[in-house]
Amino acid sequence: MIQDIAPHTFNNAYHNQTPLPGSYVLYFKNRSALVCHRGEAFDFPRFHDLGTDFLEQTKQSHTYTYLFSIDEESFYLVDNLPSFVPQQFVWEDIQSFRGGVPRYLAFAGITGYQLFLWYGSRQYCGRCGSPMEKDKKERMMRCGNCGQMEYPQISPAVIIGVIDKNRLLLSKYAGREYKRYALLAGFSEIGETLEETVKREVMEETGLKVTNIRYYKSQPWSFSGTLLVGFFCDLDSPDTICLDQNELALARWFEREDIPLEDDTHASLTHEMIRYFKDGYEN
Repeated sequence: MIQDIAPHTFNNAYHNQTPLPGSYVLYFKNRSALVCHRGEAFDFPRFHDLGTDFLEQTKQSHTYTYLFSIDEESFYLVDNLPSFVPQQFVWEDIQSFRGGVPRYLAFAGITGYQLFLWYGSRQYCGRCGSPMEKDKKERMMRCGNCGQMEYPQISPAVIIGVIDKNRLLLSKYAGREYKRYALLAGFSEIGETLEETVKREVMEETGLKVTNIRYYKSQPWSFSGTLLVGFFCDLDSPDTICLDQNELALARWFEREDIPLEDDTHASLTHEMIRYFKDGYEN
């Protein structure tokens, strides 16, 4: 999955430290990131790539935010770019990170994008409307007027592999860009356990009942700002599907040997679970 970057090590502890010339620069515009391509691989700019004065200007104006490190490399979000950006750097849609090489940079890019969205949505206090300030000790936004504190938002959601003997239920989303087969999924609501979310989502989207809910794995999925939690479960009702057409374009049962493997990026929990069942590891 996209977060599996070994032998590299991801460290998300917050440090109030200034960037160095070799530190990575993450800059986003809408849903695009500034990158360069080196053959089949891609890379992000470092401060020294963007001109001799850029680092000093950024430090003096405090228009940078430390994000995280991978191994000994630090990554920073910047608010501005120099007036001239070297030609090798181009804009790339964040969806390219799903299959980006090397994977540790793809993971850095999409995780940085999640933090970019969070910082951008926390400019003003939701309680009193005053400007928010970045805390110097931890990753948190603080209101200087009323003291309101805001931490990065993480939304839990479930990925659900519904099994009926040798069959797995696959679906396609309605009204989304992603058109490949996927497992059922949904966000956990206030006051319910993850297991209750599994039952509710399956019932709402397909009209089916399930039992024997068992945990598989979890995954941070920064494309949608969620923490995905994967479960397998068994059908506990007749197999006739009553489709929620507002959520799904289709849902159908596949025999294990007929399951299509449409995603070769190995990035998502959904497709790892599909492959896991197809290969006979979940009965």
